[in-house]
Amino acid sequence: MTESKQIEDVLRGVVHPASEKNVVELDMIEAIRCEEDGDVHKIKFKLVFPRPDALASSIKAACKKAVEDAFPGYTVEIMELVREKRAHKAKKLEVDQIQLENVDKIIAVASGKGGVGKSTVAVNLAVTLAKMGYKVGLADADVYGPSIPKMTGTEGETPQVYLPEGYKEGDNTELIIPIEKYGVKWMSIGYFAAPEQALIWRGPMACNALKQMILQVKWDELDYLLLDLPPGTGDIHISLVHDIPLTGAIVVSTPQAVALSDVEKGINLFRNPNINKPIYGLVENMAWFTPEELPENRYYIFGKDGCRKMAEKYNVPLLGQIPIVQSIRECGDNGEPSAVRPGPVFDAFVKIAEQL
Repeated sequence: MTESKQIEDVLRGVVHPASEKNVVELDMIEAIRCEEDGDVHKIKFKLVFPRPDALASSIKAACKKAVEDAFPGYTVEIMELVREKRAHKAKKLEVDQIQLENVDKIIAVASGKGGVGKSTVAVNLAVTLAKMGYKVGLADADVYGPSIPKMTGTEGETPQVYLPEGYKEGDNTELIIPIEKYGVKWMSIGYFAAPEQALIWRGPMACNALKQMILQVKWDELDYLLLDLPPGTGDIHISLVHDIPLTGAIVVSTPQAVALSDVEKGINLFRNPNINKPIYGLVENMAWFTPEELPENRYYIFGKDGCRKMAEKYNVPLLGQIPIVQSIRECGDNGEPSAVRPGPVFDAFVKIAEQL
């Protein structure tokens, strides 16, 4: 099997014309691996640009040709992505936020009302970003109704504990190692409680548990950490925005008027002067229903374009509209997010992810 070091050495011969440095020197090559699929031998790696680059296609082609010439008989697959240079290290973090120092963007996924599919959107968005080549984590901040273990098929798994160098018993520096599946790092209070167990906690206890689920986790380097918030605008939300260095938020809703009235409360929460976090946009879930036998038909069960009108009212983008698809519910119940598979659901989430 071809070693990644040999492949890296070959890629040192590919020079970026604008900088006169090779793609390895520029830290543009990641995750080199070799795979065997039957009789097919593959070389895969990521080609990462710090910003949109007009020369991207020619550099990608040069990388592909260089590796193919050096390793005849191998199929070369390159995942191209844009990842902005990390600016978070310049931010001042509190001592207890040190595990977030290598997390680029922390995005809350919120909803004013329960039952609109917020967790479904959060899980599928996390999986989609991971499939696009980004390093992704998701923290289940809905401490009263954690659904991430069920939706990801990780029920019954228990996170391991990491003891940092120089650890001494009783100094409370242990870190939780998140569960990894589908290319995403998952963390939830659901991993520490039985599925049927009711967490009868007052606000301060729930807030402390939430902070532990985020701040005492060994996330390592991430491009995105998504926080699946509980519905509403209560204690947990206020605690979160003050104790976690959020980058911004996404708000999920259905198009019906009852749900949208609560969306306004969520928008105003993040726009409150004491909080002042950007809202990246709205996601309209359950936008319409299309029967499988009538693929051209759309039935607007919960109303039409409610989120589009709300987005215009508050001058925020409408990131995407997710239709009612039976497979989304089935996959969530079976522990395999719909976005794992190619198809219209994955395509819809790709459009949302691209706007992010």
